[in-house]
Amino acid sequence: MNIVDEIINKFKTNNSLYIGEKVTISTHMIQTAMLAEKNNSPKSLICSCLLHDYGHFIIENPDLMVSKLLDGKHEYLAFKFLSKYFKPDVVEPIKLHVQAKRYLCRNNSYFNLLSEASKISLKLQGGIMGDKEAKKFTSLKFHNEAIMLRKYDDDGKVPDLKIKKIDYYRDLINSQLIN
Repeated sequence: MNIVDEIINKFKTNNSLYIGEKVTISTHMIQTAMLAEKNNSPKSLICSCLLHDYGHFIIENPDLMVSKLLDGKHEYLAFKFLSKYFKPDVVEPIKLHVQAKRYLCRNNSYFNLLSEASKISLKLQGGIMGDKEAKKFTSLKFHNEAIMLRKYDDDGKVPDLKIKKIDYYRDLINSQLIN
């Protein structure tokens, strides 16, 4: 099985609810990608959005980790796995999307928009960034893309929304592979 088939198969066979949310992980990632598409984002960012929580497919039981108050570091698991196959434009925003959430939460109005599940995971992920950490984050090459991904991520949790099938994204996924 090639990597694109493996990814598509993971989307089709994973029916677990996204930790604390009312949508599955697969549905959440597709909704996030659809939001990036709707906003005419570059293909690389659409692909990042589609795959940003792929690390949850790698973690054996993400709900159990959260119940034990542990951070599974899903962003790094996804980055480590996907970086063997995808361009940096795709995987770097994935690696940084949790840092983007921590950065954006410096703004109270952003924090207040988070779902309860996101507020819980924020604590496990290190909490709101301090000034020194924020300065370092904003110096990173892909921080703006990670911020955009994060904003789409927050809005991609709508129960019963009609979404595209994962097969729709096959060509996009293929187009973002390392040649």
